[in-house]
Amino acid sequence: MIDIAILGYGTVGSGVAEVVSMNAGAIRRHAGQEVRVKWILDVREFPGDLFADRLTKNPEDVFGDPDVKVVVETIGGTGIAYGFSKRALEAGKSVVTSNKELVASHGPELMHLAHDHGVSYAFEASVGGGIPIVRPLTKCLAANEILSIAGILNGTTNYILTRMQQEGIGFGEALREAQEAGYAERDPSADVEGHDACRKIAILSSIAYDRFVDYRDVRTEGIVELTSADMAYAAALGRRIKLVASCRRLEDGRFDAQVRPTLVPIDSPLAVADGVFNAILVEGNALGQAMFYGRGAGKLPTASAVVADVVECVLHVDRTPHYRLWHREDRAVVAPFGETPVRLLVRIDPGGAAEDPRAAVQAAFAPLGGARLVFRPSDLAETGLAFVVGEGRETAEADLRAALAGLEKLGMRTRSLLRML
Repeated sequence: MIDIAILGYGTVGSGVAEVVSMNAGAIRRHAGQEVRVKWILDVREFPGDLFADRLTKNPEDVFGDPDVKVVVETIGGTGIAYGFSKRALEAGKSVVTSNKELVASHGPELMHLAHDHGVSYAFEASVGGGIPIVRPLTKCLAANEILSIAGILNGTTNYILTRMQQEGIGFGEALREAQEAGYAERDPSADVEGHDACRKIAILSSIAYDRFVDYRDVRTEGIVELTSADMAYAAALGRRIKLVASCRRLEDGRFDAQVRPTLVPIDSPLAVADGVFNAILVEGNALGQAMFYGRGAGKLPTASAVVADVVECVLHVDRTPHYRLWHREDRAVVAPFGETPVRLLVRIDPGGAAEDPRAAVQAAFAPLGGARLVFRPSDLAETGLAFVVGEGRETAEADLRAALAGLEKLGMRTRSLLRML
């Protein structure tokens, strides 16, 4: 029998206890022995809870117990969770976490600490919730050079965008619906401003390329500025707007990593993900494209990924785990925003400064391959111009924005800039 402890008895922590109990037989078959939750550490009271006899408020019960071989961290954040994770690893206990913020911030240190003490640091649930992606990247796709990763990694924003696209409602109304349905937090900023997806793509990129990608270097835009007009133009172009997190390796060895609203072709595999579902598209040089799809959050889906990591740790008890470590590099591994080529849909208000705004647009972008004007959807009341730039040839985004700045000096106002996948 292997004893485990759970740190934090919230949604995911309680789900882990439930899955271990509910699927005890299957877990025993896969792990080769019984897995038991011995301790649950939390400062709160849970009277009448099914696992109340395992609850403790004393960390020493967990870290001082030699029978506990695996510690599951579901506290969240980088404060107490970081200290407890270090303490567990230093005590020779493997750590499993769903904490994307902790992995994205301190992953290299904790992985090296685990390696030094002959234990594991596992975090399958930190990226796709219940969607298996970390282990496929490290094992199933190990024979590939990963060319790119692009994903819809946040269910809250995907639900909001789906409602805006399908019902023609504004961002504020769609957000309220998401909150009422329990898909968005009271403070949704981490989701709608793109920070959640940013940390997840940083983790995926670090795994895929064996180099630590710092989430603070990833260009990140949220969805709060999107309007019904943006949705209408997307539909007119045969596309859908998704918050896409992506990373690809550049020829100079650096990475183009970003999170931003993106116009996705309706025939793209990413376009099928609606509502709270997530989708991750991985391209390898031998495999081609592979799609991972499912619920990216939720109590039991996330807990299932956590417990799968527990099983993997149990299989490696008293054996040196084999996994690749991340290393921080002295030089920046992510190319600065603006240096990489991009194709954009631009919406502008011509104002009254330019006598012929269409001619002004064509003149401004002629040196960069031109601009393709997009007809305004017939049911759209607002006036203005929309055009696509970056199609004629590969052009850095900074150059495209410089040309746009020239138009703004003529009195034109930029309404939105949307990347085209």
